[in-house]
Amino acid sequence: MPYKPDDLFHGAAPYYAKFRPGYPPQFFTELRKRFGLNGTQQVLDLGCGTGQIAIPLAPAVATVFAVDPDHDMLAEGKRSAADTDNIEWLRGDSSNLDSLNLPPLDAVIMGKSFHWTDRTALLSNLDTLIRPHGAVVVVTGELHDAAAAPPWDDVVTSLRAKYLGPRRRAGSGTYQRTEETHFDVLVRSPFHDVEILQWQWNLERDVDAIVGLQFSYSYSNPTQFGSEERCAAFADELRTALLSRYPTGVVTEPHTIEALIATRSSGYIGHLRHR
Repeated sequence: MPYKPDDLFHGAAPYYAKFRPGYPPQFFTELRKRFGLNGTQQVLDLGCGTGQIAIPLAPAVATVFAVDPDHDMLAEGKRSAADTDNIEWLRGDSSNLDSLNLPPLDAVIMGKSFHWTDRTALLSNLDTLIRPHGAVVVVTGELHDAAAAPPWDDVVTSLRAKYLGPRRRAGSGTYQRTEETHFDVLVRSPFHDVEILQWQWNLERDVDAIVGLQFSYSYSNPTQFGSEERCAAFADELRTALLSRYPTGVVTEPHTIEALIATRSSGYIGHLRHR
């Protein structure tokens, strides 16, 4: 891969915690119903960020193992979940799960993080970590390119190219989107029974939230700009451009997420490893 997992989100954690929209309550309700979550399950949130899945999910399971390569993301998550005692915040990534001493898992959930992994290798490894009736849940907003860009995207894209160039950055490297969709990777894996669920809602953001959101991304986090001065200049110019288009300072945009719930065949026996 042309990037390092622990290099992707330097400086992004406080913006990630504050400005990422998270997931709708209906998503967590579906997980509870679908997997019969009753406080006894062991679940891995892989690429947990600052806990947008781990924290709301924790009341429904025995333990959430919240794994992320970025130390600051984990620290922000711990602060947000100070009153939650069944989340284990672990530094790691998809390439070193074996070193984390995880128990047999009932589910592995990835909230917009699957694309950062060697997907085929990861799913093969998860086949030895997930219980026979467990599942992989991949959450994405870009299934088959179905998600529409937000209405302000052209303004941000143009200004980001001015400051950072046209190539999409990924930490100190670059990101090249693969041709094979998450769905296609899953259906040729051990978790080949895939159901797609979708939730849509309107999300209201003010201009400052749109600006702050840009600093939560791997390709435009504060480190990418090289200095606080350039970062501030980008923020000021973007705020001005957005207010020119949206004089009220508030934008309502459609928001969509899809969840790919992937399970094995009903007759699967498997070769689960035990810690």
